[in-house]
Amino acid sequence: MAKPTAEQLLAARDTTIPDIVAPGLDVLFCGINPGLWSGATGHHFARPGNRFWPALHRSGFTPHQLRPDEQRELLALGLGITNVAPRATAKADELSADELREGGAALTERVLRLRPRVLAVLGIGAYRTAFGRRTAAIGRQPDGIGTTEVWVLPNPSGLNAHYTLDGLAAEFRRLREAVEQPTAE
Repeated sequence: MAKPTAEQLLAARDTTIPDIVAPGLDVLFCGINPGLWSGATGHHFARPGNRFWPALHRSGFTPHQLRPDEQRELLALGLGITNVAPRATAKADELSADELREGGAALTERVLRLRPRVLAVLGIGAYRTAFGRRTAAIGRQPDGIGTTEVWVLPNPSGLNAHYTLDGLAAEFRRLREAVEQPTAE
């Protein structure tokens, strides 16, 4: 995957990239919004230093570490990717609270339509704003969306200094282990 030029990164501002989704996934991972690298390349979590792909692998969700340009391989593993807000920005804090709330409403509709087993939102602040859950914490949430369970995981951006890669992988692993548990019918 070639590094985008400065001009390509500037041109990526406010662009959107396609979701990697299908009905009935085991886990639909949900980023806050695409960064400029993702907007320029068309691949989720594309910026070098983003720890989504390493955490996904280290947690056992993937048999090897996928590259962003291999994102469609997730579907065969029962995994997908979407975003709360669709437009690419340099930093997530460029999004307004209204954009996040509108994104949360659109995400709710998407989840009700696609019916993944679990929605995993990657970023506690964005989740709290988008869904009006001011006291939400990392982990399984008490309220789902329809039949979909909701989890909040740490944001894998390299800008999130609160979590090391090992810490991220541990949170992702907690989700994977919960998904692997048989559901009570």
